[in-house]
Amino acid sequence: MTSPLPARSQVDRRFTWDSESVFSDQAGWEEAVETITARLPDLAEFKGHLADSPDALADWFDASERVHRLMGKVMVYSTMSYSVDTGDEAALARTDRARSVAAQLGAASSFALPEMIAIGIPKLREWVATSPRLAHLGHYFDRLEKLQKRIRSAEVEELLTQVSDPLATALSVHGVLANADLRFAPAIGTEGEEHEVAQGTILALLTSADREVRRTAFENYADTHLAVRHAMAASLAGGIKRDVFYARARGFPSSLAAALEPSHVPPDVYHNVIQAFRENVGTWHRYWRVRRRVLGLDVLKPYDTRAQLGPSALEVPYEQAVEWISEGVRPLGEEYVRILRRGALQDRWVDVYPNKGKRMGAFSTGVPGTRPFIFMSYNDDIYAMSTLAHELGHSMHSYFTRTTQPFIYSNYGLFQAEVASNMHQALVRRHLLATQTDPALQIAVIEEAMANFYRYFFIMPSLARLELEIHEHVERGGAITAEYLNNLMADLMLEVYGSEVEVTGKDRDRIGSTWAQFHTHLYSNFYVYQYATGIAGADHLVERVANGDASAVESYLAFLKSGGSMYPLDGLRLAGVDMTSPEPVEAAFATLAEMVTRLEELTAR
Repeated sequence: MTSPLPARSQVDRRFTWDSESVFSDQAGWEEAVETITARLPDLAEFKGHLADSPDALADWFDASERVHRLMGKVMVYSTMSYSVDTGDEAALARTDRARSVAAQLGAASSFALPEMIAIGIPKLREWVATSPRLAHLGHYFDRLEKLQKRIRSAEVEELLTQVSDPLATALSVHGVLANADLRFAPAIGTEGEEHEVAQGTILALLTSADREVRRTAFENYADTHLAVRHAMAASLAGGIKRDVFYARARGFPSSLAAALEPSHVPPDVYHNVIQAFRENVGTWHRYWRVRRRVLGLDVLKPYDTRAQLGPSALEVPYEQAVEWISEGVRPLGEEYVRILRRGALQDRWVDVYPNKGKRMGAFSTGVPGTRPFIFMSYNDDIYAMSTLAHELGHSMHSYFTRTTQPFIYSNYGLFQAEVASNMHQALVRRHLLATQTDPALQIAVIEEAMANFYRYFFIMPSLARLELEIHEHVERGGAITAEYLNNLMADLMLEVYGSEVEVTGKDRDRIGSTWAQFHTHLYSNFYVYQYATGIAGADHLVERVANGDASAVESYLAFLKSGGSMYPLDGLRLAGVDMTSPEPVEAAFATLAEMVTRLEELTAR
């Protein structure tokens, strides 16, 4: 039997993120919450006065920034404490309270955009040109001009903000159910040994060399989700209805338009991803054939699609991972590497290892005034190293944005974010393939690449197709049920499996439950397609950056520093990628095909 996961209190402090740097203790968090609520009346005093003068408007931006900076830290701290121990009810209560206070702050600020629109864009541009305090807001007002037809009256804006808290309940319920209440039966190995199945261990178990571990982990994880599928479906239905409500409240023609238009991303970008994906499923069929041959199986089952191809996983301790990642990203400059290493090894950016109650997944978080923290469950293998590289890409992006841009541009869109994270993975992978000549290690690196493509060029486009269908279904008045979701998801998965992966009996329901296993992604309106655009953008840039093209490196770093100061597509053009063209996505699928070919050649030897 494998060692049980430690309790949160047993985890070595060196491998936990530095929440004390946000607030020294819970009393500090409470004080910040009270400060925010005390300042809400001060914000309300600006109502009706933004048009008084450029200085009055500048005073509003200054006052709003002070409160929102503190609100950001409150949200980050509550997320940090709950994510590492979902059984901590006090942490859950802080998360709920933070969300409620954020909604109050939003309501207190809701008059501002309608008042600015009433001032008029020409007058606002005149103020930008003549007032030094407003000089940096040209792009902000340009965005406002493009979205002004979607901004409602002050009263309606206040109402829309107030309902954001109760409308977020669906996501909260799904997350609590998945991360705190679900209990999984252990996986059983060939020799009868037990392996704990948890959100922090499932990915490692699905790559095990022991087929019985993979099978029982896959079945027990999926079956536990299936046992609560009706509750999860009802919760997701609430999330989709929330998206449709907001789209209609602001006059968007669809939920998809509501997701894309604020970022000024044309619908063709979304549909290019789906079209390229459907045209290239044959590459996946070829990969399944290679995998079946190397594993020596007569039939490939769903729980074999991520199994390691060697007799044991490539062990990569955390410190070794940081070394390899540092070497991989070295083309971005010594300063870049120095900042990354300090964050990963000294400044406790990363909450490293799994523990009981730790939620699933990995993410980068933080706001101006905090470190760019990373949440993950490191499992000492090459897949965990890849996840670490990915999240460090996000965190370095945040670091450069927040140290370069004013507060109002300190956030960047998800469209840009996934390029930075995937660039890290592509650079590290390229470095290892160029420097590590051992065929077994090269196979492991390619398998890591395929695992990344599995997630971003199989699962995420499939979820994107599901997301579009279920939003349109609700927009037509249709109902969301567990049976509907499971059948739709299973059909999408089977299209990629083709005839190469055998799915029989209850396994159809198990693969169909994939939608339920992604506890936050489908609640972020049309988010998942951006994983595919991110990997496409990174693959399009990586060769020039890795080869030391000084102009390419300079342009890429300028992209990281641009943050929200330009539209996402313009930011990527600055880095050298035109995502309005299908070329980057098609090129990424060409890279996928090349990886399969290399795997064929290496394993044939």
